[in-house]
Amino acid sequence: MDAEAVKSNLVLILDYGSQYTHLITRRIRSLSVFSLCISGTSSIQSIADLKPSVIVLSGGPHSVHSPLAPSFPDEFIEYVQSNGVYVLGICYGLQLLVQKLGGEVRVGEKQEYGRMEIEVLKGGSGLFDKGVDNRQVVWMSHGDEAVRLPDGFEVVARSQQGAVAAVENPARRFYGLQYHPEVTHSPKGMETLRYFLFDVCGITAGWKMEDVLEEEVKVIRGLLGPEDHVICALSGGVDSTVAATLVHKAIGDRLHCVFVDNGLLRYKERERVMETFEKDLHLPVTCVDATEQFLSKLKGVIDPERKRKIIGKEFICIFDAFAQDLELKLGNRPAYLVQGTLYPDVIESCPPPGSGRTHSHTIKSHHNVGGLPKDMKLKLIEPLKLLFKDEVRELGRILSVPVGFLKRHPFPGPGLAVRVLGDVTEGNALDILREVDEIFIQSIKNAGIYDSIWQAFAVFLPIRSVGVQGDQRTHSHVVALRAVTSQDGMTADWYNFDHKFLDDVARKICNSVRGVNRVVQDITSKPPSTI
Repeated sequence: MDAEAVKSNLVLILDYGSQYTHLITRRIRSLSVFSLCISGTSSIQSIADLKPSVIVLSGGPHSVHSPLAPSFPDEFIEYVQSNGVYVLGICYGLQLLVQKLGGEVRVGEKQEYGRMEIEVLKGGSGLFDKGVDNRQVVWMSHGDEAVRLPDGFEVVARSQQGAVAAVENPARRFYGLQYHPEVTHSPKGMETLRYFLFDVCGITAGWKMEDVLEEEVKVIRGLLGPEDHVICALSGGVDSTVAATLVHKAIGDRLHCVFVDNGLLRYKERERVMETFEKDLHLPVTCVDATEQFLSKLKGVIDPERKRKIIGKEFICIFDAFAQDLELKLGNRPAYLVQGTLYPDVIESCPPPGSGRTHSHTIKSHHNVGGLPKDMKLKLIEPLKLLFKDEVRELGRILSVPVGFLKRHPFPGPGLAVRVLGDVTEGNALDILREVDEIFIQSIKNAGIYDSIWQAFAVFLPIRSVGVQGDQRTHSHVVALRAVTSQDGMTADWYNFDHKFLDDVARKICNSVRGVNRVVQDITSKPPSTI
């Protein structure tokens, strides 16, 4: 399917702040249908410019009765009706649709949270196929409920408590689910989405990574003139490496990669990464040692957001200087900077409708997104910014990036600065963390479980504890081990290690790393924690 056909089948998600919104995007993409997520309060022009075939109104934490309740623009109903766009409201999205079309939403007599059985009252409708099970277990998360439907709507499913679970008005192409079909706790949810998109809306599956590659190469070549040169910030991670390989495919030797040793890298990271770039990827890479520059600016800084901002600014200073050096050599100053920004980075760096800001809550200022200075001279090329991690790995496979490299665990752009909780320059925190992290990761690899884990790393905690080592009392540092499983990094669960494995790793760390006498494990999921 060509790029235009993919765009004509776009399913657009309007985000109203649900923790599950990104999952809707992921589930729809898993059906080989292109899907994008934008703020639920976007202008009608922003929506119309994307020309969606289907619009999904996401869930969210607000009540439609709240004065801060986010909503679609006033012209939305007229736009979707006149353009034949199908609309599916999920949870808050259903309630918003009902209220705006003249129905009534009230605080429910019985709130519904978690697993709940529903009864399908009408199969063969816009939401449920004829042969569908008339009883399904779904995931509910709502306090309000629709008590009076707008004209032309009918209830096609109810919860076991009698609340409205699904509504539709096929004549006007409006549909609503009070539950979350996108989560795994709704076992039949994907069937419902599949039937709705393909059988009701007439969407055609055809979005694949080969098309993404072809389209991105075309976009990059169209953006750059024949004499334009580009800088790529390589971190040694999967994202920036795939981005560099893609851009190199598009413009060849006009790409100039720079790898910055900011003093915040893992154990022997610089040597290992440079060897991979030269031997396996054949990318033109310049290594810049900026350890002193970064650490001097981070001295005394404890707040992780300030660390991110400082690091983002210093990176740009280095890239600007690198561009100046290239200008002297080439007679042509590079105007663009390539970064491996991913879709979760964009989502997490933006704020939630109804928060007084403009999109879902800022979880972090990503160094590629919120951490960049406003006055940077280089313009950005971000070829992966609409992709999730597993999609980037698939793109890397198509580009022949070595599989071993693609399987590397993610490493944050600010590096160990956000894994040392406190001042990174205090004592020998960085050296201790590097040694601990190396023992942990190598132990995971030796146990044959590295590929089963999304991300694993050690954290240096800003506390000391009393211990006994060599028959002597010690007052030494505490380190934490963190390992999680995930599909896209937006949600995650902690990895359940075998107790013997943890025992062995803790002993190795305390016996090998001077200055550590206690090892703890982080067993929190995301949410409530970040990874």
